[in-house]
Amino acid sequence: MHAISRASKLGLRARPPHRALLVPGSHQAAVQAVRCWAPVRGLQSVAQTDRDTITRLLYSIGTKREVERYLRIFSSSSDASHPAKFAVIKIGGAVLDQLDELALSLSFLYRVGLYPVILHGAGPQLNEIIESAGIVPDYIDGIRVTDAKTLQIARKVFLEENLKLVGALEKLGTRARPITSGVFTADYLDKEKYGLVGKITRVDKRPLEASIRAGALPILTSLAESDAGQILNVNADVAAGELAKELEPLKIVFLNDKGGLFHGVTGEKLDVINLDEEYDELMKEPWVKFGTKLKLREFKQLLDHLPRSSSVAIISADSLQRELFTDSGAGTLIRRGYKLFSHDAVDSVGADRLRQVINDRDPGVLSGDDSVAGILSDLKKTPYTIYGDEPLDVVAIVSRPAGETPVMTKLLASRSGVMNGIVDNVFHAIKKDHRRLFWTARADDENRSWHFERADGSFTRAGKSLFWYGVHDIAEVERIVKGFEERGRIGRTYLPVGPSAPPHRAGDAPSGVRSFSTMARRRHTPGAQRGYATAATPVSTEPKRLALVGARGFTGQALTTLLSNHPYLDLTHVSSRQLAGFPLTSYTKAPVTYSDLSLADVELMEKDGEVDAWVMALPNGVCKPFVDAVDRGSQMRTNGMRSVVVDLSADHRFEGGWTYGLPELYSRSAIRSAKRISNPGCYATSSQMLVAPLLPYLKVDAWPTVFGVSGYSGAGTVAGPNDADGRPTTIAKVTPESLMGGMRAYALTDHIHEREAGRHLTRLLASPAIPVKVAFIPSIAPWFSGILSVLSMPLSERVSARDVRALYEQKYSGEKLVRIKSEVPVLQDVENQHGWAVGGFQVHSEGDRAVVVGGLDNLLKGAATQCLQNLNLALGYDEYAGIPVV
Repeated sequence: MHAISRASKLGLRARPPHRALLVPGSHQAAVQAVRCWAPVRGLQSVAQTDRDTITRLLYSIGTKREVERYLRIFSSSSDASHPAKFAVIKIGGAVLDQLDELALSLSFLYRVGLYPVILHGAGPQLNEIIESAGIVPDYIDGIRVTDAKTLQIARKVFLEENLKLVGALEKLGTRARPITSGVFTADYLDKEKYGLVGKITRVDKRPLEASIRAGALPILTSLAESDAGQILNVNADVAAGELAKELEPLKIVFLNDKGGLFHGVTGEKLDVINLDEEYDELMKEPWVKFGTKLKLREFKQLLDHLPRSSSVAIISADSLQRELFTDSGAGTLIRRGYKLFSHDAVDSVGADRLRQVINDRDPGVLSGDDSVAGILSDLKKTPYTIYGDEPLDVVAIVSRPAGETPVMTKLLASRSGVMNGIVDNVFHAIKKDHRRLFWTARADDENRSWHFERADGSFTRAGKSLFWYGVHDIAEVERIVKGFEERGRIGRTYLPVGPSAPPHRAGDAPSGVRSFSTMARRRHTPGAQRGYATAATPVSTEPKRLALVGARGFTGQALTTLLSNHPYLDLTHVSSRQLAGFPLTSYTKAPVTYSDLSLADVELMEKDGEVDAWVMALPNGVCKPFVDAVDRGSQMRTNGMRSVVVDLSADHRFEGGWTYGLPELYSRSAIRSAKRISNPGCYATSSQMLVAPLLPYLKVDAWPTVFGVSGYSGAGTVAGPNDADGRPTTIAKVTPESLMGGMRAYALTDHIHEREAGRHLTRLLASPAIPVKVAFIPSIAPWFSGILSVLSMPLSERVSARDVRALYEQKYSGEKLVRIKSEVPVLQDVENQHGWAVGGFQVHSEGDRAVVVGGLDNLLKGAATQCLQNLNLALGYDEYAGIPVV
C-alpha cells in the first residue's frame, strides 16, 4: 500500500554546511546561514551551494522528505510564462516593525529559488505620523477616510517602509525591487464618503513578472491609480486578494503578529479550516463574529475564485518556513477542501473512476505485480468501505468482515491530496469509524514516516511493514495477525519474532518520526498533523462547579486567578479558616466569599452533589481527612456519581488508586477517566521532563543529577499581620532579605521530589525491573517565582548535542506548553509563564554525559496551571481551557 504518490527527489548535491548551520531550528543558525553567503553572488556554482545549504537547514524544521516535497511543488508552480505563481505574501504594518526577522524569512525563500510577490501595508506607521501631525484618523465601516493631506503622508510612509524592506533584503544579499506604482488601477470606492480611497478594477502583473525574471523579489505598496492618474489608497488585504485573483498562486500568505486565527472560546489556534466541509457550521458558531466572521467570508470569496490548489495561510514572520515546508505547519491554513464520503459499494463511487485511480497510483499495479481487475476482485471477498473526497484525490479502502479487526488495504493519494492535507482528513474519518485498524506498506515506501506517525506499533518482514493502532498488547497483535494469515487477509510474513530494526537512536530519523520497533508506541499529541479545525476529539462545554479547599497560599491565589478566565468551570466554594467571611478578590467571574469548610460540610456537599470537582491546596499531611470526607459523601450518593478530586499536596503522589497528573509524560486518557488525581510537585515536574527524553540512554547505576533553584515562593507561606480592613495577610516563609542576595541549598539528600521523580520515570522504561534514581539538590533564591533546573546525566553510549536536542523535539512534539530553545533558559523565560522551557543542550567532549537546562514557574506549570490541565481533562473539557496558550 502506498500512502503518497511517488515523485522523484530533488537530487540535492550539497556540500557539508558550515558548522554553525547544524543547530536544528536555531535562529542564530538561520542568521548565519543567510548572512555568511550574502556578499557572494553571480556564479552558478555558488548560487547552487547557497540553495543547497539553506535547503539543508530547512531539514531541521521538518523531515527531509517533507521539505523536498514542498520544494518540488512550489518550484514547479512557476515557469517562464507564469513566473509569479508561487505565492502572494501580504505583510501587515505591525510585522514591518520586525524588520530583521521578516527579511530573514523572505531571504530563505529567495535562497531556495522561490520568488513570492510581496505586498505590504503600513497602517500603524501611518497612524503614528498623522496623529503627531495633529490629524485624527477617521474610519467609516473599518475603511480609513483619506483626504489629500492623509494621502500625501501615506505616500511618503509607504515609500519609506517599502525602501526599508528592500534595503534589509539587499543587505542579506537578496535582490529586491521596489514597485510603488503601475500595478493597481482603481476607481473611487465612494468619493463623498471615503475620499481618496480606491476600489481595484485592474491588476497589471507585468512589472511583477519582469522583476522575477530579473531575479529580484517584487515589493509592492497598496496604492493604486485611477485612469486619470489620481493616486488612491486601497486596503492592503483587499489589494492582496485582487493580486491573488490575477496571479492564481499556490499560496496566499498573510503575515501578522498573532500568527493565526484563534478559537473564540478556548483561545486555541485553529490549525486548518476546510471551507467546503466546515464553513457553514463555523459561521453559526457564537464566537465567530465581527472581524473573524468578516475574515472568513473574505477568504471564502477569494478561494472560491481560485483553483482548489490555492490556499490561504495566516502566520507570523518567524514561522514562515515551518508553515510552508512542513505538514504540521505553524499558523492557520485555510483551503476549500472537498467534502468527504464513505461508501460501501464500488458503484457508489463510480467503477470507472475507481479503476483509473488504482491504475494510476497503486504501487503494485505500477510495478506490474498486481492488476486492477485482481484488486477489484479481491475487494469483493469481504465487506468493505471506500473513503475519499469528491475528486478522488485520496481513496482509502477498509476491509471489515463482521466480528473481525478491520484492515486498510489501500490508501492512494494524488499530489494534490498530499499537499492539501486530504490524506490526513480521510485517515481521521477512518479513525472515527474504527477504534482499531491494521494496514501495510512497503518497507522502502519513501513516506514511511507518515505511517509511523499514525500507528501505535509496527514491524517489518520480507520487505513489507505492518502498522496498527488501537491494540496495545503484543500478544493480542500476534493473535490478530495469525487470524489474518489463516483467512488470507494478509500475506504470511508478519508474525513478530523481535524488533524489525534496531531500536531508535537519536539521529536515525527526523524529529517526529516514530521509532522503528515491534512495539514502539507514540502518544498522539495535538498539532502533530493537521486535521479539521472543528473535528477534534469531542470536548464538553457543560458548566461545572469547583470547590477549592486551602486558597490562602500562593498556589491557591494563582489558581483562582486562572479560574477567572475559564469558559465553563465556576468556582463556587473557597475555604480558608483564617479568611472566612472575607471576599475572594483574585476571582473576578462572580462574587465568592471565603468559608471555613469543616469535614462534615465537605461530606454533606459531596453527598448532595453541590460541586463537580474539589481541589485540595493544603500543606503536606493535611489533605487526607478532607479526601476521606469526600469519599464518605460520594458513597451516600444515590446516582453513583463521584466528584473529581485533585490534590496539590504530596500526600497521594505515591498511592495506588490515584492517577499521577503530568499530561506531557503520562497517559492523558488515564487522567480523563480519573476521579482522584495527584498533582505533581514543581521540582518533580521539571526534573521528569528533563530526564524523560534521555531514558533510552540511561546508564545503569549512574544517577541523573538535577540541581534546581527556585524562587522563594516555593518555600510556602505563613500568616501575616491583618491589613487595615482586618483581613489576615499571607507572607512568604522565606524572604529575600533573609537570603541576603544569595542562594541557600536545603534538603541535600532524600528530598521528596527526588523519590517522586524516580518513581514515576521508572514507568517510562521498557523494562522497569531496575528503577530510575534521580539525585536532586534544591536551592532557594531571592526572586519570587520560577524554577531553573540543570540536568547532568551520564549516558550509556556516545551521542552528539544535536542528537540530544532531537530527542527532546521528538518527545515533546505538539505539546502546547513546552518551548524548546537553543540557548540556556533564563528566569525571564519561565517566570509568570504557563509552560516549561528547555534548552542549552550540551554533551561532554567524550560524548558520554549530557547537560540540559529546563525551567517553569513553580506556581503555574509547577502547580496551578498543571492542576487546571488535570481538571480540564478529568471534567471532559479541552485540556487548555482557561490557560493562556502562547
